[in-house]
Amino acid sequence: MTTDETAAVDALESLGLSNYEAKVFIALQTLGTGTARDVYRVSEIPRSQVYGAAENLAERGLIEVQHSTPMQYRPVSLEEAEGLLAERFEEQRTEAFDYLESVREHDPGGEEREDIWSVNGVEHVDDRIEHLIRDADHRVVFGAGSTDLVSTSLREALSEAIERGVEVAVVSDSPEVRALFEDGPITVHASPENLRNERAARMTVVDDRAVLLSVRGDGDEREAAFWSESSGFATVLVEILTGWLETTVE
Repeated sequence: MTTDETAAVDALESLGLSNYEAKVFIALQTLGTGTARDVYRVSEIPRSQVYGAAENLAERGLIEVQHSTPMQYRPVSLEEAEGLLAERFEEQRTEAFDYLESVREHDPGGEEREDIWSVNGVEHVDDRIEHLIRDADHRVVFGAGSTDLVSTSLREALSEAIERGVEVAVVSDSPEVRALFEDGPITVHASPENLRNERAARMTVVDDRAVLLSVRGDGDEREAAFWSESSGFATVLVEILTGWLETTVE
């Protein structure tokens, strides 16, 4: 198989098809209409496995079967297949998370046992910061050391917070980072020189309950963060950072 075909098989598997089902479906897209023998010729599937995979695809509504001799198979349109797979994926997602929610609700150990959590990698830190910002009620303070740490989706989350009536401030020692926000409704501050650090990456303070701080290693593009929400640690650190911002930022 080509690299693109392997990627397509992997994608279809992630949407709920088995490996053989994915390969049969792709083969039929190539053929338009074909028998089990035709599918066998254009794919890497044992002929004995084509029938079972095709039957499963027919049950899913992804192919049509003509009961001739030999049987002929034809895929439904790509638009119809996409809709069917998306619907099934959504059903499975809802079922899984409904179950997880029910387990969480009935977990007798539901109290938080850890005050401080860690997250590694720029994309994962991005996700955590955006989640914190989207849950903000009245205030967000965000800081970043460079523009590559201010993704488009993060800027959108900050803009959406403004639209909800949340007060948003950005603090950075980077003129380029400050320039990203200077023409909008977000308050922008330069951090004081005596508190600047090359390894400091990002800071996020949300309301009076959540805080995230991250660092980068020397010459290292990786990012590591710790964060806390609705904990004694978060409350104390938010108070410290808020006091620092109110008295020292330019």
